[in-house]
Amino acid sequence: MGRLGEHIGRLGTKAFLLADPFVLDQYGATLKATMEASGLTFDIERFNGECSRGEIDRVTGLAKASGAQIVVGIGGGKTADTAKMAAIAIGARIVIVPTIASTDAPCSAVAVRYTDDGVYQEAHFLGRNPDMVIIDSEVIVRAPVRFLVSGIGDALSTWFEARSNLDSNADNLVKPGMLPPVAGIAIARACHDVLMRDGLAAKLAAEKGALTRAVENVIEANTLLSGLGFENCGVSAAHGIHDGLTVLDETHTFFHGEKVAFGVLCLLMLEGRPLAEIREMTVFCRSLGLPTRLADLNLASVTKADLERVAEAALLPGAPTWKVAVPLSVPIVRDAIIATDAFTSSFE
Repeated sequence: MGRLGEHIGRLGTKAFLLADPFVLDQYGATLKATMEASGLTFDIERFNGECSRGEIDRVTGLAKASGAQIVVGIGGGKTADTAKMAAIAIGARIVIVPTIASTDAPCSAVAVRYTDDGVYQEAHFLGRNPDMVIIDSEVIVRAPVRFLVSGIGDALSTWFEARSNLDSNADNLVKPGMLPPVAGIAIARACHDVLMRDGLAAKLAAEKGALTRAVENVIEANTLLSGLGFENCGVSAAHGIHDGLTVLDETHTFFHGEKVAFGVLCLLMLEGRPLAEIREMTVFCRSLGLPTRLADLNLASVTKADLERVAEAALLPGAPTWKVAVPLSVPIVRDAIIATDAFTSSFE
């Protein structure tokens, strides 16, 4: 973090920094010092907390007025996405500085827009990836462990959604008509292998503030491997069901990756995968504290009508759920969620 100005200075002389409030509280002096030491002209703005139309427009206006050549997003995934969209709008270079490893947003050319209340609206495909992604592992490991675990939940979807898209011969997210390349498939698989090998070890180490090889590997898997994997292989119903879950207010206190982890289990059920595989992933998620049942998402009292709303949102035109190579309808997706909850609730 203390060398940020040195890296940014390779891309220009005028920077606009968008930072999470806690980043400014904990690292504001460090950011100012590194920018000044590198001779950069800069403005720092506090992120308002939601990647919504209003916040994107506000940040874009401020970045444009500052004359920024570089827009820097420092913080979580929504800060990164807002910074990416503002940079694209004004033609600036993009630098992302994740302070948590909770999503694969940092490396991607995708930004997800929500309402001011946190309901998913749409994904924007930006045409180019960030110019630079800078991660200070010591900053990551000092963050609450829930963020790292949420990132594992998000990254857990990478291989299963890649496999889903391979089965349906679906496009990736790089370009219409482009199928997953061999390299992308290999990266998605490597992401899964790292999580299975190092996920629990990383969580246990991070709980003690220890920066181990396992923690470093999981940070890489959560951000780089998952980012490359999902863009080159595409997303599927794990993210589609995540998007659907956001229509229920009870889920808004949960992180993106936490809802995606439950979506992974629903994807496997929707595809009719062996129960042994679903059990294995359920046990893995539980070892980390990720949700595996509706009750874990504050949805113990959810009604069938509520789950129909989730399924309807998961099946909106263009939703990634449509990538699954099985017949789809609102009742089918609804019942896959119900069946997943029934199975994962049937064993400890």
